[in-house]
Amino acid sequence: MIKIALCDDDLSALKEIRALIEQYGTERNQKIVCVDFGSPLDLLIEIEMGMRPDILFLDILMPGENGINVAKEIRQYDDAVKIIFLTSSSEFAVESYTVGAYYYQVKPVCEEILFGLMDAVIPECRKLQQGSLLMRSKNGITRIDLRKLEYCEVVGRTLLFHMENGRLLKGIGSLDELCNKLMPYENFLRPHRSFVVNMEYIQRISYKAVTMDDLTEIPIPHGKYSEIKKRYLEYAFSGKRGYIS
Repeated sequence: MIKIALCDDDLSALKEIRALIEQYGTERNQKIVCVDFGSPLDLLIEIEMGMRPDILFLDILMPGENGINVAKEIRQYDDAVKIIFLTSSSEFAVESYTVGAYYYQVKPVCEEILFGLMDAVIPECRKLQQGSLLMRSKNGITRIDLRKLEYCEVVGRTLLFHMENGRLLKGIGSLDELCNKLMPYENFLRPHRSFVVNMEYIQRISYKAVTMDDLTEIPIPHGKYSEIKKRYLEYAFSGKRGYIS
């Protein structure tokens, strides 16, 4: 099932896009659930309460709130939702990608355009449903795209998720619990009791430390180098990048 949220202050536009999505679901035999929001405030309240759509169609020019700013707030809770901006102006096209927009489409949206978008984004959502993680945070529930997670460290009962491009997300829990959830994913390695790393982002491994792409050095406990090197080499020889120093 694909969950879609629509947010536009123009109720006629909401009705039109919803009708096209429902038509798409019928013709493509896709199970889709849609929820409409006539104001960005209502949308943000639901996001803060834990609603996690797979796709968000978001207007930019709305009274009292800019859609780009709404997307920035949403990204504090959901790093994975595919945001598609639908707007009457091309003015914010470049800025939209600073919030990880999937697509930017100038209105009006016809059947051909909408169907093409859905054909492209739904397979991405399917992959993401298998590669995302829901974590408790002080703000509620945070969804994390594991492909963008570089490494995680634990400080007390706080999990610090270091994401691609320097973003930092905070969760609540133990690293043991997190590692149990990550067991199905072969690209995660725990080189130290306080860290788990995504081997996609390892730059190099030495006797003393694992160096990540952002140059963070994660210490390797005494006597663990050979074990960590072996695990990483197995991953690297499966076709992944990286080297050992």
